[in-house]
Amino acid sequence: MASTLVISSPALADGTLRDHAAERGKFIGAALATGPLSNEAPYSTIARTEFNQVTPENALKWDATEPNDNQYSFSGADQIVNFAVANNQIVHGHTLVWHSQTPGWVQGLNATAMRAAMQDHITTVVGRYANNAAVRSWDVVNEAFEENGSMRQSFWLNTMGQTYIADAFRFARAADPDARLCINDFNVEGINAKSTAMFNLVQSLRAQNVPVDCVGFQGHLAVQFGFPNQVQQNLQRFADLGVQVRITELDVRIPLPADDTELATQNTYYTNMISACNNVTACAGVTIWGFTDKYSWVPDTFSGQGQALLWDTNYVAKPVYNAVHTALDGGTPGDTTPPSTPGTLTASGITSTSVNLAWGASTDNFGVTGYNIYRDGTLLNTVTTTSTTVTGLTASTAYQFFVRARDAAGNLSPQSNTVSVTTAPGTGDTSPPTTPGTLNSSAVTSTSVTLAWGASTDNVGVTGYNVFRNNALLTTVTTTSTTVTGLTPATAYQFFVQARDAAGNVSANSNTVSVTTSPGTGGGCSVAATVQTQWSNGYVVQPITVTNTGTSTISAWTVTFTLPAGHTIVGSWNAAFTISGQTITARNMSYNGTLGPNASTTFGYQASRPNGNTAVPSTYTCS
Repeated sequence: MASTLVISSPALADGTLRDHAAERGKFIGAALATGPLSNEAPYSTIARTEFNQVTPENALKWDATEPNDNQYSFSGADQIVNFAVANNQIVHGHTLVWHSQTPGWVQGLNATAMRAAMQDHITTVVGRYANNAAVRSWDVVNEAFEENGSMRQSFWLNTMGQTYIADAFRFARAADPDARLCINDFNVEGINAKSTAMFNLVQSLRAQNVPVDCVGFQGHLAVQFGFPNQVQQNLQRFADLGVQVRITELDVRIPLPADDTELATQNTYYTNMISACNNVTACAGVTIWGFTDKYSWVPDTFSGQGQALLWDTNYVAKPVYNAVHTALDGGTPGDTTPPSTPGTLTASGITSTSVNLAWGASTDNFGVTGYNIYRDGTLLNTVTTTSTTVTGLTASTAYQFFVRARDAAGNLSPQSNTVSVTTAPGTGDTSPPTTPGTLNSSAVTSTSVTLAWGASTDNVGVTGYNVFRNNALLTTVTTTSTTVTGLTPATAYQFFVQARDAAGNVSANSNTVSVTTSPGTGGGCSVAATVQTQWSNGYVVQPITVTNTGTSTISAWTVTFTLPAGHTIVGSWNAAFTISGQTITARNMSYNGTLGPNASTTFGYQASRPNGNTAVPSTYTCS
């Protein structure tokens, strides 16, 4: 029997969601699934008519695009991209580097192989769509933080160190110089420890010229929890760093059955998120994580909860549709005016490997946030000043440069004049430094080791030393010693160093030293639980923080507690719950079981209780 499109006529019939978003220079988007997009006319009709931006829900994740090493599949991703092209929609790629939905063959690699696999994957996936005008942006790194603001103890971090984030962004920029590159996370919508940690990271990465263009705030909310604190202020503080911001995965779940108060709260939460984006010029738009309750992820993840989206399971628009419609319609028109053309670009201080560029400042109706520097037509860097020094050039080589100003909304000015530069012949320094003196190790602990070596010499001068761990570059230092931290107890490592000079020449490798860290004093864990909110017949406990109190890395943890009589668990997150009577056993998920010494992770749950009962669990044990 043929399906019938039963989209109820919205009470506000003066335009679609996409019409009103576009009037404000924003997008309103939806995450799309390939199955219903192919097989259900109501699904594809709503996706086409109501949204001007789409995000593939799963089709661009690593397990979908490269399930086996160098065996790529793009059928699902191409389906959604082609749908967007046909319907004048923009596409946000989700996601390149994530601790979840990444095949096991990647997780088991050593640091060198994992970095190579990451580069190949990003180059292939982003490169496939680099010339497709519809594919505008990417979630390059997804969910890199724990709830307390520490770095998530993922296989990426544990194998490659924190540099995996910068590497991923640089690989993505090389694959598509024009795409907007985002870091994305959940529970960072308001100002809290986690969002502040992400703010500090973005600020640090941009100071190192890592191409972070955009920050995504997922927006998975629930009516039983308070609305995040200071969302608009939080978006604005990131925007003030010169990045674009966006709400990437908005939904608002409700404990079932929903009552009128909860539905009103849902309307308010959606309205607040849309309005916050409307009020921040640099907020590009809002993406809803799906649009019909028929295909929402919520019921499968949060038992007893649902009704999180704008259409019900029969594709009938719900009251919350009107709330979103009104919020979009009521916003102030967005900034679509580009900055003025930068003043005359000039070049000076030309050497064999560098050139100084300077130009006149642009103006903008809201304010210029930076300048894009282009070399031979390709985006090279973004700076916030009206001058920069370009390094790493080749001697006796011709280059062309121009600049464009950009504002907080992402509008780009016309390009400046182009200057042609030919670098000087150079000094011809091709002599590498001498091999570093004997490398020795000392002060070996369960998690660290001190390395020292003899100084190298060079015909011009040594500028630093590259330190390698297990054949992967670990760090560069300017002294002849360093202390390596973050090691795993009772584990064998190999180290060597290279000297380097100002011309980029590197010496031969030093001798290799083998180090086995001490066993440590064993693992252990502590647990602390906070009652976040409670009401007459229920409560939420989060965060429940599990901390490794030992000096050895632990690979798993278990938390046990007892519910008072009559209490039941109705939802949980970041842990697997086993229920035996009133005894609850919470075990780690695959992504948060490994904790180094002093590292921690969090989980939480919601419970119901008899009306008027004020008891909550008081004792939690960790093993």
